[in-house]
Amino acid sequence: MRTSRLQLLAAAGVAVASLALTACQDGTGTRDEGGASALQPVASAPSDTSSQAPKESASGSGGNDSTANGSTGNGSTGNGSGGDAAGSGESGGGKGSSAGKGSASGGSDDAPARFNPCNGTNTSVTAQPVSRPVNHMLITVKNTGSKYCDLTYYPVLRFDEMQWVPQPVEDSQPQAVVTLAPGESGYAGVMLSAADGSGAGGTTGKKLAVGFQDRTPNSDGGPAAIPSLPAAGVYYDSSLTVTYWQYSKDDALAY
Repeated sequence: MRTSRLQLLAAAGVAVASLALTACQDGTGTRDEGGASALQPVASAPSDTSSQAPKESASGSGGNDSTANGSTGNGSTGNGSGGDAAGSGESGGGKGSSAGKGSASGGSDDAPARFNPCNGTNTSVTAQPVSRPVNHMLITVKNTGSKYCDLTYYPVLRFDEMQWVPQPVEDSQPQAVVTLAPGESGYAGVMLSAADGSGAGGTTGKKLAVGFQDRTPNSDGGPAAIPSLPAAGVYYDSSLTVTYWQYSKDDALAY
């Protein structure tokens, strides 16, 4: 009997152990492999999110701005596009310098450090009557020096012993001083007489002096130039006016 009871107790213990093992494998224990596989997408999500984080920071959504500026703004993306911008900026600068003043001597690096007036000592000056517009003359000033020079305001004209100063055409005033690189030319147009004959005191000038101005209006910019006139002289009357200095002939003769 005693042996039978011991056998019964042993059999009961085996049954309890079997029940406990079954409970561990039915979804309540630590070996639920189905649950682990379901976590795989979650495990990959942080990787995807971190790859988008610099873009979000760069777009101004807050957060780790220093990281965005360091790794993205100043990293391969920022410096790459920055390099392209710098390259296009340099080529744009080249175009700007060729289109603007000073193109003949290599752009802004050679730009004048200070004001230097053009005058009779560093230029050659010509005065030539033109057929169109009628009763007009073109004054051309070429920089013959080794430095930039500035043509300020308008030329001060004096025929022979003229006792009055021809007035400028105010509408011709440019937005900036005309600056000439060595070898470049500037221009001014002169209306000699009224096309309709309304001018008074008509006479023929045999000699012309072209004066230059300094920084301020009516100031002395240095020695005047004495360009040659046609042998027959130049007829002018009280309508005599002059344009401000221009970069192009067309602009000078447009008034």
